[in-house]
Amino acid sequence: MALSVSHLVGGYSQIPVLKDISFDVQAGELVGLIGLNGAGKSTTINHIIGLLTPMKGSIALNDVTLANDPQAYKQQIAYIPETPILYEELTLKEHLEMTMLAYGLDQTATWQRANELLKIFRLDNKLDWFPANFSKGMKQKVMIVCAFITNAKLFIIDEPFLGLDPLAVHDLLNLIAEVKSHGAAVLMSTHVLDTAEKFCDRFVLLHAGEIQTQGTFEEIKANYPDSGDSLNDIYLSLTGVTRDE
Repeated sequence: MALSVSHLVGGYSQIPVLKDISFDVQAGELVGLIGLNGAGKSTTINHIIGLLTPMKGSIALNDVTLANDPQAYKQQIAYIPETPILYEELTLKEHLEMTMLAYGLDQTATWQRANELLKIFRLDNKLDWFPANFSKGMKQKVMIVCAFITNAKLFIIDEPFLGLDPLAVHDLLNLIAEVKSHGAAVLMSTHVLDTAEKFCDRFVLLHAGEIQTQGTFEEIKANYPDSGDSLNDIYLSLTGVTRDE
C-alpha cells in the first residue's frame, strides 16, 4: 500500500470539514477523489501534503508519516495544484532546476526526461520564459512537467482538466498511465466525472466531508443498481442532488 488515510478528522478550524474518512491508494493505481465543490476534496489533499494537521486519525505513505519523518514523507509526493503556483522571478528552466535540486535528482538523466516532457507539452522553446508570459493552461503544463520529472511514489493531481486543452488532457492521461505502470500511486481530485469514470481504477465519493461510498465503478454500480448507469448519475443520486438544483 502506498497511501493510507485512516479515520481522518480535520479542517481549517475547530469545526471539522472531514468527518472520519478512511481510504487508501495502492501502488500502480489511479484513485479518483470525486465530489462537488465543497465536498472536502481540497481539504483532504491539504492534509495529505501536510498543509493541515489532522485533528484525529493518521496519514501514512509507504509506512512513513509526516510526524515521524517529514522530509522522507514529502520527497515521495509530487503535487499538481488546481491553481498553478510559480515563482514570478524564475524562468521555466529555473523552475525545472529547482525541482531537481529539491528532489535530489540526477541532473543529466532528469534533463533528458524533462526535454521529452517539454516537447510533449509544446514548451521546449520556452525555457527562458517567465511565468508572466504564460497563459493559465501553459502554467498548468509547467506544473505537470515539474511533477513528472520526479521519481515520486505518489502523484496528487487536483482538478487537472480545468484550463487544459484536449490534447494536453490526453497527454496528461498518458503520463498518468506511464507512472502507474512503473508502480507509482496516483490520487486525482476531480468533479469531471465522465473522464474519471473512464480512467480511474477506483473511486472515493466525498459529500459534505464524509465518504458516501468507495470502490471500482462496477462495485459502486452493483451496490446502487437503481442510481443510474453513469458515475455522474450515481453521485447525484447518492448526494441527493437533482439536476435542477
